Amino acid sequence: MGVVHPFGDLDEKEVLKIAAAIEKQSEHPLASAILRKAEELQISLDSLQVSEFRAMTGKGAAARVNGTMYYIGKPSLFSDASIGEDVRAQITRAQKQGHTVMLLGDETKVLGMIAVSDQLRENAAFVLETLRNLGITQTIMLTGDHETTARAIASSLPLTDIRAELLPEEKLTAIQTLQQQSGRIAMVGDGVNDAPALAAANIGIAMGDIGTDVALETADVVLMGDDLGKLPYAIRLGRKTMRIIQQNIALALLLKVLALVLIIPGWLTLWMAIFADMGATLLVLLNSLRLLRLGAISK
Repeated sequence: MGVVHPFGDLDEKEVLKIAAAIEKQSEHPLASAILRKAEELQISLDSLQVSEFRAMTGKGAAARVNGTMYYIGKPSLFSDASIGEDVRAQITRAQKQGHTVMLLGDETKVLGMIAVSDQLRENAAFVLETLRNLGITQTIMLTGDHETTARAIASSLPLTDIRAELLPEEKLTAIQTLQQQSGRIAMVGDGVNDAPALAAANIGIAMGDIGTDVALETADVVLMGDDLGKLPYAIRLGRKTMRIIQQNIALALLLKVLALVLIIPGWLTLWMAIFADMGATLLVLLNSLRLLRLGAISK
């Protein structure tokens, strides 16, 4: 996790304590980062009474903590009047550094800022290059982060487009638009906000370890261990499987048609009929075993 900037009377630990109390009820990946930071600082939440929690999809969350209503989420969740020039300057600075910014506030003012650093996976660029070599020419980032943050994070990636500040319904619309423009679309996601887009995509792919329950249930494919390197392998395996299925159908039909043709002049013997039946089964089996070679290569 990045840094915590308190504003007003609260200190860093108090801001983090209230934020963690709210986010304990949430399934958002950023909530996990806040809870881990609170645990690292040995901040106890036992003394806090949390009620009236509600998630504001794509924006943040709110809850009553010890009788006071608090809000945590994107800067856009708060009114311009509650965000002073000093706060806005710190938000801009953090976003340019590639941080995702969350504000904590009550019903009248902003109390603190939490800047979370979203680290790129080491193999992200390699995976995208591999996908391009597989013929996938469009790789697009859809994110709810501020555009400055998104571009800072994606600056080292070979992406064809970046679409930032998207709410869940806007991600869904983006997927539907891409389907109309380009045909079949695959979506990789892990959060609650990704679930509608994962469901609408032709193939929804979720991350097994960090993915929320909603994302895992919605996706068609789950990458166990969150290994992005398995994504190109899954695509190669899918393509190879489809080719082998088509070949097996063609082989089986060819042998059946050949047997039928031999019946007409009476040339079909018992042994030839057995070969047409059992031979087709053996050929299909042997052809399918070629998939094991792809698995061995991937290791």
